[in-house]
Amino acid sequence: MASQGVKSGLLVAALALFSGCAQTQEREPPQFDVISFEAQASREVENDQLVALLAVELHGAQPGALADAANRRMAQALKLASEFPAVKARSGNYQTFPRHDRDQRIQGWQVSQELRLESADFAAVARLIGRLQEDLVVRSMAVRLSPEARRAAEDALIAQAIAAFRARAELVREAMQAHGYRVRSLNLATAGGLPPRPLEMRAMAAPVAVEAGVSQVTVTASGSIQLR
Repeated sequence: MASQGVKSGLLVAALALFSGCAQTQEREPPQFDVISFEAQASREVENDQLVALLAVELHGAQPGALADAANRRMAQALKLASEFPAVKARSGNYQTFPRHDRDQRIQGWQVSQELRLESADFAAVARLIGRLQEDLVVRSMAVRLSPEARRAAEDALIAQAIAAFRARAELVREAMQAHGYRVRSLNLATAGGLPPRPLEMRAMAAPVAVEAGVSQVTVTASGSIQLR
């Protein structure tokens, strides 16, 4: 008898739960007249950072001796870079690999270590690169928008993107002859725009003028509305 009572209680609880779920579903309004779209806000921002990649590149027969020489040159380069407070310098990728002849026999070794420079002072980094080229080679140079400047531009565009979304929602409401609408979902996304703009690699023994150019920053507001 006790077992039957337990089963009966469980059945009643299950029926009550099912009934509650059914009532909740009945109370939810039907999803109709839902329209999805997106709107954007963008602006051009002047690039404010120059990024350069230099490297020590040495060839020889003894990899150990090459590594020591590369370390000395990199230490000298970092010491020189410390004389330019406006330039952020850090050592990077280090590689050692053999050089082969036509018969695939090792005929020597190559050692390289990279040095990355970042600065908002284009003139200062240009002067530094000119002095570093005595011992290092320039692998790449590019101008870009710094992360701080990009975030500031994105923050300023968020309100504009939302306003553009609401303006488009109002156009949709008028076209559909609805009395009103409510926003069902809204997502914000940012676009990085163009990648860093590479600069021509050339001898920079003397300071040169670097054209910063611009990057486009975009914030997209996408979502859906339900017409009333």
